[in-house]
Amino acid sequence: MRVNLTKKEIINSIYMQIGYSKKICETLLDDFFDILLEKLITNRKVKISKFGTFFLKEKKERLGRNPKTREKAIIKRRNVITFKASNELKKHINGE
Repeated sequence: MRVNLTKKEIINSIYMQIGYSKKICETLLDDFFDILLEKLITNRKVKISKFGTFFLKEKKERLGRNPKTREKAIIKRRNVITFKASNELKKHINGE
């Protein structure tokens, strides 16, 4: 079963643990995401200790096909974000 974690739920969790106002918690979360995105764009790699590493990879232009119509189309060059979990995170998830 898939469970989505919303921004509102994260803000409420921070609010319950820290006790600051929800507006301050929302600002903290927004600032965190802004910093992460900015560093990812400039450095193409962001490592968060004991959590994992985000990578910005470039996918080359390629020929693709619409599965419904079987029509061929060119898929443009684009950047994608990948994530590699740290060993600490993997151990925590596996209960080690």
